[in-house]
Amino acid sequence: MSLPNTAAVRVNCPEASGCYFERPVPGGDIAEDWLENLSELNVCSQRGLIERFDSTIGAATILMPFGGKFQATPPEGMASKLPVLSGETGTGTLMTYGYNPHLSEWSPFHGAVYAVTEAVAKVVAMGGDPAGIRLTLQEYFEKLGNDETRWGKPFSALLGAFWAQLQLGTAAIGGKDSMSGSFKDLNVPPTLVAFAVAPVKTGLVISPEFKNHGSRVILAPIARNASGMPDFAAVNNTFRVVANLIAAKKVISAKTVHAGGVAAAVSTMAFGNRIGFVFLPGITRETLFRPDHGAIVMEMAPGENPTVALSGVEHILLGVTQPAPVISFGDVSISLDAARKAWETPLEKVFPTETGEGSKTVTFKAFNRPAVESRARIAAARPRIIIPVFPGTNCEYDSARAFAEAGGMPETLIIRNLSARDIEESVDALAKAVEGSQILMLPGGFSAGDEPDGSGKFIAALFHSPKLTHAVMRLLNERDGLILGICNGFQALIKLGLLPYGEIRPLVSDSPTLTFNSIGRHISRMVETRVASGLSPWLSLVRTGDVHTVAVSHGEGRFVANSAHLERMAANGQIATQYVNSDGNPSMEIAVNPNGSDWAIEGLTSPDGRIFGKMGHSERRGRHVAINVPGEKNQRIFEAGVRYFQ
Repeated sequence: MSLPNTAAVRVNCPEASGCYFERPVPGGDIAEDWLENLSELNVCSQRGLIERFDSTIGAATILMPFGGKFQATPPEGMASKLPVLSGETGTGTLMTYGYNPHLSEWSPFHGAVYAVTEAVAKVVAMGGDPAGIRLTLQEYFEKLGNDETRWGKPFSALLGAFWAQLQLGTAAIGGKDSMSGSFKDLNVPPTLVAFAVAPVKTGLVISPEFKNHGSRVILAPIARNASGMPDFAAVNNTFRVVANLIAAKKVISAKTVHAGGVAAAVSTMAFGNRIGFVFLPGITRETLFRPDHGAIVMEMAPGENPTVALSGVEHILLGVTQPAPVISFGDVSISLDAARKAWETPLEKVFPTETGEGSKTVTFKAFNRPAVESRARIAAARPRIIIPVFPGTNCEYDSARAFAEAGGMPETLIIRNLSARDIEESVDALAKAVEGSQILMLPGGFSAGDEPDGSGKFIAALFHSPKLTHAVMRLLNERDGLILGICNGFQALIKLGLLPYGEIRPLVSDSPTLTFNSIGRHISRMVETRVASGLSPWLSLVRTGDVHTVAVSHGEGRFVANSAHLERMAANGQIATQYVNSDGNPSMEIAVNPNGSDWAIEGLTSPDGRIFGKMGHSERRGRHVAINVPGEKNQRIFEAGVRYFQ
């Protein structure tokens, strides 16, 4: 089923305005136009910026910022579970935005209408119910002065947003006005960004990366009238039908069309799992490149008939997915590698994703230390876990929950540092708590803001107190206890000497350490790690060679050691886990070893295995968490730690 070419509809607008809906479609070489389209600033990847922010804190992220096996398809918006301290929830929230600066510059009224429409469409494409959507608006305009035209722009934009809300049956429940988007002779374009929020059942959320080979892919376009306005009767019907199809699992991936048109939508849907696409004959350049804000591209579930499923909805069969990693349009083939490079390059100098040393693909041998069966000499039906909370710690809730679900009895203890007396009392309380526990767990975060002079220093300084040092060494040497440190906790274990030496001791100049990531910035994403040793009781419930998908979020996670230390740790079986590529091989490639750790080391143990430190956040997992990144996410380390004492 096809639609009239809405890009050619005459829109009532002044001839001199350069009407947005009559912009010429690229007419040159299709491959060159395709790559140029992907490199536009309003289309291109923002990975280098996005990875600076912690996307997994709280163990509630439903959709990671980039999805698929290769983590290259951005979702339509944020999807997150509601935070709960205990138990499990199936309720989440969605949040999206809509805005196009070129359209808003041409007409603030049209820009606001399509900002609202696009934000709502994105929620629908993620699995949200259009009836449950509410909005908040952010306006940002130039200084108004005495210019009546400038005064008219905010008014026009707000009218457009209000009219769109009436047509879509939703309401704005908040907003913010920023009326001074000027600097000297520079002005922002008229800006009204619409943010849409909605509750959702977590099991209904879908992501946009293509899932299967041979899937039929459909476009549900937006019909416009002669004034460039959406036909909202048709739009509302389309949104309802698409939402119902997603809820019924008849649509398995979906993405809206915006600045880059169908060409950009299909490309980014293909990147995540490197699934190619073949366009059917008859698809026009106008269909490929027009910014049809609010239109939705859908991958149908196997066996679904689009004509039946989308009965009553205008739709176009775009084509089918294919195993070959190319996008085919007639006689033209565009490799996904070339398309992704064009998409990721524009902001590379501003927000880098590479270290500047090229793509290092050096691999190392995978160490294999067989599992060692070990049990604590002193049993405990429900071992106690003490989790100190330092200023800047942010993973105590996730860590305590993981231990509680494993059958342990976690307790958090807040370390106070406002005065010398507070610190002294905290040291006494923590030493007493360690004496009464079987496990000491140092969670992730940014203790004392990672100051002074780097991560983990504040924690290490506290544990060098004689009382705490004595309590920790008694836990290890006399009471057969365990210690776990994740991220900031791992950094502290290294600074204390507990790793790799197994005791609190002064460090020397060549001691192994954790330092700044090779890329020079914070990194937040999912990685694959391989179990390299079964020495540790913490890894007793997994097998050597098992690969897990875990979250990393750190700025100082690069493990550095000289060759003598590395060889000794490997021989002892202390190299517990390594970053690996898709073939399961440890690698220095930044896509899989994002901090540049020597020998791709992600986790280490003490010589006896009872102290385990790692950069990956094994606690950030749960039902419907990170569903757009495949892989086994449960390393079972918390359960293993508890079972050690049972």
